[in-house]
Amino acid sequence: MSFGNWKPTVVVQGILWILYGLLLQPEPGTATLPLLMDSVIQALAELEQKAPATEAGHSVAAWLLSAQGSGTHSPLHHFLLEGKRLNITELDPPLLSPELRGLMGEVARHSMQDGKEYGVVLAPDGSTVAVEPLLAGLWAGLQGHRIVNLSLESTATPPDAGVTFPDLGNSSPGLSDASPDVTSVDVRPVSPNVSTKDLDVGATSPAVRPGSPDVQASSPDTKAKLPTAVDSLLVVTLAGDLGLNFLQGPQTWNHSGLGAEGCWDQLSVPRTFTLLDPEASPLTTAFLNGALDGVLLGDYLSRTPEPRPALSHLLSQYYGAGVAGDPGFRSNFRRHNGAALTSAPTLTQQVWGALILLQRLEPAHPHLQGMSQEELAQVATHATKEFTEAFLGCPAIHPRCRWGAAPYQGLPTLLKLPLGFLYVHHTYLPAPPCTSFESCAADMRSMQRFHQQTRGWADIGYSFVVGSDGYVYEGRGWHWVGAHTLGHNSRGFGVAFIGNYTGVLPSEAALRAVRDELPRCAIRAGLLRPDYALLGHRQLVRTECPGDLLFNLLRTWPRFDKDVKPRTARRASSISKRRPPPTILLSTDLQ
Repeated sequence: MSFGNWKPTVVVQGILWILYGLLLQPEPGTATLPLLMDSVIQALAELEQKAPATEAGHSVAAWLLSAQGSGTHSPLHHFLLEGKRLNITELDPPLLSPELRGLMGEVARHSMQDGKEYGVVLAPDGSTVAVEPLLAGLWAGLQGHRIVNLSLESTATPPDAGVTFPDLGNSSPGLSDASPDVTSVDVRPVSPNVSTKDLDVGATSPAVRPGSPDVQASSPDTKAKLPTAVDSLLVVTLAGDLGLNFLQGPQTWNHSGLGAEGCWDQLSVPRTFTLLDPEASPLTTAFLNGALDGVLLGDYLSRTPEPRPALSHLLSQYYGAGVAGDPGFRSNFRRHNGAALTSAPTLTQQVWGALILLQRLEPAHPHLQGMSQEELAQVATHATKEFTEAFLGCPAIHPRCRWGAAPYQGLPTLLKLPLGFLYVHHTYLPAPPCTSFESCAADMRSMQRFHQQTRGWADIGYSFVVGSDGYVYEGRGWHWVGAHTLGHNSRGFGVAFIGNYTGVLPSEAALRAVRDELPRCAIRAGLLRPDYALLGHRQLVRTECPGDLLFNLLRTWPRFDKDVKPRTARRASSISKRRPPPTILLSTDLQ
């Protein structure tokens, strides 16, 4: 193949190979850039600029060579992502600047050590993202949804360093089962005479595009069906790691530590990320964020015809205003879009299939050796259930450190859990909803200052605050008594929507978080009683909170307690007449 005949896809794939080569050959001590997603995007843009179409062949091929000698340690990644090699030598590759090269080396691999998490960056939406699964998803998406057949009759042997990887054909778009027309490679499980019992595992269902109606995160409820194929995109981003995390046995299933959060040393120039739970599972929130972003963007790339967008441009959109002008397709809504993209039964099959594939590729794996298909299916079922219920179906909550909370003044009073009520508020001022992490975090800090310095309270009053940016912000949280509903603070959680909802409604994403996601996850965690009641602030305190239009909507929600009648607001109270300073976020409805 001549360089002049290379397609744009090859250029983009080559740039990812460049990054893989860089990631696995770090230069310690050279990284001076902050650990931001913007810095990663800057590195991609620099590579793209140094590999123009006229010289792309030479540039990409040289870096493919550098990647060949430093392949990933994961057998699944090695088999599914490194199948296409080019034997081209004596080319002078373009180099990133020392700062960017050091940065990419620093975020090379996701790991955890001594309570710190490595290989993660801070995104503009306030979320922390692991780079490794993100790049894996981009690379798999550019190759297409390569379907690997797990035929029991196959006599194929697992590849090793000396085996030439076969070309794998592209499947039709979507994260669905492989069709008979897909060209694939057969990978035989360890035992050719396996049998399966009826387990709580479902057959795969057709894929659903992002933006589709809500998909409930639930465990599969149909009979087991031995996987016949795996999708490389799901395996290298999510399914493989999900299965491996739950291989240690049933004792870890109820205490998996899935989705642990952490705190950056600083938000403007982040360098160190410390986990809030030092004993957390490797499947932290940052890792799962990167995995979901890799799945969503990889799926998008696989369905996008040539010429595909530059990766730096694609990531700028995804971590910005939205891909191709779609505000719903951005990192803020990764959980909702991830739930819409693949069902729980489909994911269960992919996790199971990934374990079968890994068992074949690495027969001596300490946690897989001797495991039956029934046992693998059970692991896949519980792994998917935990992921869909404890992470995918829960709202993304920014911890206090993420929005820059001041310390609690004094000693907090602990709640006696589980509680029986959810009290809904609006903050009233500022009237415009916050739609970005920057503005929502500023509103949280302003509100906390007013509550502490003007009201004399120990902390921000609310348990949680919901922005219109797709995130929930932790106030006093699940365990501290709040100051949100006078006389009832110890009996329920106070949740406030940022904005004035007298004549308008919050965004659907914000409403969904309070109506469905937050209470569902609190019940699952034993923080909220299953028979909880939902009340508007005005039902317990003389106030107009949470606004007429929002309160009328609350009346239609299934958990709304209509037996508690609203109290008349004090419209002319001295409190309501006070005007706050321009920079202070006033909430007149807390008492």
